[in-house]
Amino acid sequence: MPGELLLSLAQLNPTVGDISGNLSRLRKARRQAAAEGSHLLMTSELYVSGYPPEDLVLKSSFQKAVHIAVEELARETSDGGPAILIGTPWHDNGKLYNAALLLSDGQIAAKAFKNDLPNYGPFDEKRVFTSAPLPEPIAFRGLTLGVMICEDMWTVGAASHLKKQGAQILLVPNGSPFESGKLRHRQTLARQRIAETGLSLVYVNQTGGQDELVFDGTSFVLDDSGKCQVQLEAWSEGVVTTKWSLASSALICSSGNVNSVAEDEAGVYHALMIGLRDYVEKNGFPGVILGLSGGIDSALVAVIAADALGADKLQAVMMPSPYTSPDSLEDAESVARALKCRFESIDIAAAMTAFAETLAQPFANRSRDTTEENIQSRCRGMILMALSNKFGAMVLSTGNKSEMSVGYTTLYGDLCGGFAVLKDLYKMQVYKLARWRNKYKPSSGLAPEGPVIAERIFAKAPTAELRPNQTDQDNLPPYEVLDDILECLIERDMGLNEISARGHGVAMIRRIWSMLDKAEYKRRQSPPGVKITSRTLSRERRYPITNGYKES
Repeated sequence: MPGELLLSLAQLNPTVGDISGNLSRLRKARRQAAAEGSHLLMTSELYVSGYPPEDLVLKSSFQKAVHIAVEELARETSDGGPAILIGTPWHDNGKLYNAALLLSDGQIAAKAFKNDLPNYGPFDEKRVFTSAPLPEPIAFRGLTLGVMICEDMWTVGAASHLKKQGAQILLVPNGSPFESGKLRHRQTLARQRIAETGLSLVYVNQTGGQDELVFDGTSFVLDDSGKCQVQLEAWSEGVVTTKWSLASSALICSSGNVNSVAEDEAGVYHALMIGLRDYVEKNGFPGVILGLSGGIDSALVAVIAADALGADKLQAVMMPSPYTSPDSLEDAESVARALKCRFESIDIAAAMTAFAETLAQPFANRSRDTTEENIQSRCRGMILMALSNKFGAMVLSTGNKSEMSVGYTTLYGDLCGGFAVLKDLYKMQVYKLARWRNKYKPSSGLAPEGPVIAERIFAKAPTAELRPNQTDQDNLPPYEVLDDILECLIERDMGLNEISARGHGVAMIRRIWSMLDKAEYKRRQSPPGVKITSRTLSRERRYPITNGYKES
């Protein structure tokens, strides 16, 4: 029918560099869209290469492989099935662009290139792509499509330009990583573009994990009044076909299914679970292994791992020292029993004795201090890495953002591992998330339902048990205080006076600030972990290791 458009949204989980695998997924999605009578199938940003491809796109061999694959896919569209609006890197006239190509009738029928290249946080597109002029509309089936790629929607300019050039709808391929509360922010910005143009907007985001980033999907359609007409499920792949009709020179969407999206603890838990699952599976690890201490951090990591991968792919190891309490032994075993995962105990007393004897001469006439405590942690790290080397499972680090921020970690000890699930989660958030998981099981979680973390683990004082009667608060302020100061310093970049106005003592703020700066060299050597906040301790906070600045 003239003026009608059946548009399919392909919310898929690509893998960076896996061109053939990504296109295999897309071909399957296209078959589904064809069965539903779709005219056009739309993907997320840079779908062919996977997002973000980083410096991989600078390889000429990779660019050539992308071109060959896209041209082959374009030829397939001569079969009478849906055309494809596909996100891909594209080399054009000697320049490399972040592009959306219209594949139709057996050829590349049109091209749209990204204008506004983000260069903040985890994004460094100015490093690899060329900024194009503002995009022009694309003609398709007698209609005029306004395509603007990701950041072009987030800033002013592209939407109004497309409207002036006759666009009847705004199509936005995206690669937008998860952050707490980000869906609301995306839709707020989308409604601003709608208010500027009076056009409906289609937003297609990818799902799944890619290194430290995790994508929630939650693709949506907003009508010309900003009302949500379609909302795809979060954290899962899906192809949804939407029906559009032309009215007063603009395309209007018929209402469809609007899925609710869980945020707060539910959103964060899904992000950690999916991020870990994809990191392990996309990198081909047979499973994971972790040190289960009887504390809250390792307990939560174990539960997330069991939910993400299944208990059969999780090995938990208790490594008691002479300072480990009976309660910790019992609590660690109770978590493993609740998860039904493999559990074993390996005593490190003999290893501690061996190191003490080896170092007896150089340490003669020196009193015990944190050196001996760190040796305990390194014994545990060595055991976990040995098990990993022998059996292939990846070691999970169990440290949280509070500890990593102030250096309350041991290099080559508890910092060792291939992935740090809690890396962007403050200690008090760990408790909240563990409480949430004891009440709710995520829909795709593979661990048992019900309370899987014993109440005593929540109640006892946090401790590394590296000496008799030790607690974290021997060296740190209460975590409620520490987390608030750290959030002010890291996420908000606040100064001494601003933080002090929140009720914290200046001496305490200075101490935490100093610990944060001095631990930078440790964080450079820490494993990757899922990003859930606006500012992680890696890409978003790039501080020099050698740093003499102190705020007066």
